Amino acid sequence: MPGDELRALFRDVPSPVGVVTVEVGGNAAGLTVDSVVSLSAHPPLVGIALGRHAALHELLREAGSFAISILASGQEHLAQHFARGVPPIALWEGIAIRQGDGPPLLLGAIGWLTGRVAAEVPTGEDTFFVGEVLSIEAGARERPLVYVDRRYVSG
Repeated sequence: MPGDELRALFRDVPSPVGVVTVEVGGNAAGLTVDSVVSLSAHPPLVGIALGRHAALHELLREAGSFAISILASGQEHLAQHFARGVPPIALWEGIAIRQGDGPPLLLGAIGWLTGRVAAEVPTGEDTFFVGEVLSIEAGARERPLVYVDRRYVSG
């Protein structure tokens, strides 16, 4: 199967780990992703792929805006927490955040960005969201957390 071969090939290529957050109706939600890519510097654009079955998929569509915390080495617990799909009421319990004008940002990340959805592209079982970057901020001077060979490791 070509799809299995494609997954196997890219399994050995590290990808940055981020937590995408949105806020809808005063409630925040987040999801761990390893699909964050820089698409363009002028205009500044990023892309993320979200499975259509993910709860965040429809919440991102509804919110129209998002934040991404790019995780640092040592933040595996955050990656695992937001990858589990915990109930929204318990999602933020014990999680250190910076609250600004938009969705929450995770403390200790190597960087944060905020953006708004500029386009959606159906891609197989996922949707590829293109986001216009509105703000970027550097964070902790740590090595990044990356996902490779089905596990989180320090970059």
